[in-house]
Amino acid sequence: MSRALGLILGFAADRVLGDPRRYHPVAGFGRTAARLEDHWYADSRSAGTAYTSVLVGTASAAGVIVERLTRDRPFVHTLVTAAATWTVLGARSLDREAEHMAGLLEEKDIPAARDRLSHLCARDAADLAADDLARATVESLAENTSDACVAPLLWGGALGVPGLLGYRAANTLDAMVGYKSAKYLNFGWAAARLDDVLNLLPARACAVLTGLAAGRPREAIAVWCRDAAKHPSPNAGPVEAAFAGALDLRLGGRNSYGDYQEDRGTLGAGPTPTVADVRRTAALARRVGVAAAGVAAILALSGRRKGRR
Repeated sequence: MSRALGLILGFAADRVLGDPRRYHPVAGFGRTAARLEDHWYADSRSAGTAYTSVLVGTASAAGVIVERLTRDRPFVHTLVTAAATWTVLGARSLDREAEHMAGLLEEKDIPAARDRLSHLCARDAADLAADDLARATVESLAENTSDACVAPLLWGGALGVPGLLGYRAANTLDAMVGYKSAKYLNFGWAAARLDDVLNLLPARACAVLTGLAAGRPREAIAVWCRDAAKHPSPNAGPVEAAFAGALDLRLGGRNSYGDYQEDRGTLGAGPTPTVADVRRTAALARRVGVAAAGVAAILALSGRRKGRR
């Protein structure tokens, strides 16, 4: 019960407060990982695997210690779970970025929108027009709704604080070193593969919740089943395809990430996104987040019943 309540309180805190402005624990983890990379980096999978194992293992172990220290103190356990949930979620910050991008695009401030896109993804925005920026924003909102909201909530519901901290550590490392660049192709391999595994089920749960939250489950699932495999990511594909079906849009295409190009196929059969679709996508992402918080609480209560049996 304390886990379920902590997850709901932490989700509410994220919706109201967003990320801490200063001394964010995830940012601190990222700085630690960057310093460790300076000493540990080698162009090999074994070095990257060791690097990922130490950092993710340490975060998960810290969560296990916290769970054991508070498991007989329900009030404290609720507060600790709420704090961990608030720390690892990024739904409100994602929502703010969507609002900011929507405002810039509506004001036709394309240079500022190009600069701001880097807050959502690593896509090269130098030559993107307004509708291209809208597509990039919609796709990033879809993918990050799974990564920054649905997945951590579901891992928290299943495993508690260790699930929350371990997932966020793995996802952060993937964002730092999981790129298919010359530098990280080998060193970041373990972080990228671990993130793929940890998101395998949550991404598909997010796809289902997206269709339900939009009131178009058949359309979302149909596009997911038909088009997701065209996407190079095994987890972003189902989520972006589900958003395309839920919003009746056509996503995907060729994207530039500086030193490499990526073809994401064609997801959906509707029109390509326009500026107005950014706010529609953000509204849908908020509803998906609420649904995921409910599912996470149910997972936590289910685990409690199994423990009692």
